Amino acid sequence: MNQEDLSVRKDKPKKQVVIVAMTGHMLLDFSGPADVFNCANTIIERSGGSGGYNVLVVSPTATKQVTTSAGIEINCMYSVMEVRGHIDTLLIAGSNDVQNLDDPNYQEFYSWLSAADQQTRRVGSVCAGAFALAKAGLLNGKRATTHWDRGGQLQKNYPLVQVDSNPFYTKDGKIYTSGGVSSGIDLALALVEEDYGREIAMQVARRLVFYLNRPGFQVQFGNLLPVQDHQNIAEKMRPWMIEHLHEPLDIVRLADHINMSPRNFTRVFHKQTGTPPAKYVEKLRVEAARKYLEDTDSTLEEIAEKCGLGGLVSMRRTFLRHLMVTPSDYRRAFRTSLADVIT
Repeated sequence: MNQEDLSVRKDKPKKQVVIVAMTGHMLLDFSGPADVFNCANTIIERSGGSGGYNVLVVSPTATKQVTTSAGIEINCMYSVMEVRGHIDTLLIAGSNDVQNLDDPNYQEFYSWLSAADQQTRRVGSVCAGAFALAKAGLLNGKRATTHWDRGGQLQKNYPLVQVDSNPFYTKDGKIYTSGGVSSGIDLALALVEEDYGREIAMQVARRLVFYLNRPGFQVQFGNLLPVQDHQNIAEKMRPWMIEHLHEPLDIVRLADHINMSPRNFTRVFHKQTGTPPAKYVEKLRVEAARKYLEDTDSTLEEIAEKCGLGGLVSMRRTFLRHLMVTPSDYRRAFRTSLADVIT
């Protein structure tokens, strides 16, 4: 490993990283990225280089107090409005209740944030922090991600944002967004790699016992089928469909089950769910297969048959299309936590 590969120079100053810890978030939302940057400092120093990061965790309000979802109160040294000088990287970690973004206690923060891209090299978010960026207008016309369970709400609340809830993190110009909780670590590692090269980022990942690039082509493993209103035609039929996944479920059979014509059934189903019936059934099969992979020792062949996914080749192709991971790799990643360590 040479000095050029490390992208470390003796004359590099520290980059100012400001992480805004929002009320109601998980500790990992801000502690994860902070640990990545601080760990990078240690590795850069040991490599004989200079640079690295000056990391500040700050509050979004003048009280400087932040309450986490675990009930732990954080007393920050500064509020973000008190930070002076150039900010290299600004991260909004988590968010207060996204239903209450109009809380008057945050209005000064949002006013400050709306102009933040003028005084920072790059701006990013962790998990629901994307809502704060969107409220400040920084995501208008931008591609962005957030926790898979919040993607629909982000798109509904801020239609000018191009929401994609699949990636662990995204970059659009100088705006970076990341998905749920631990994805903030993925984003921070990517930022370290961007600043100081792959070797430094790899050493940080190893030190934290974390992937530099997680398998699955950076896709979040959220539910393929969000819960619908109980009056929704799909929710009414869902229990029956689950019982018959191992059987053919074409449009005619689905329509017959609910005493509708195939044409009218297709129109109503698509209107209520936003998904064609055939695509819904395919996603339901994948969801069922995921549970078998997570909770049972059934063979892949048995699971493919039980869920109506055809043979191994067909199930593999379907998993790659929806989850960007093979059934075997999914089982290794998500099977019952202690299944491979209990003796």
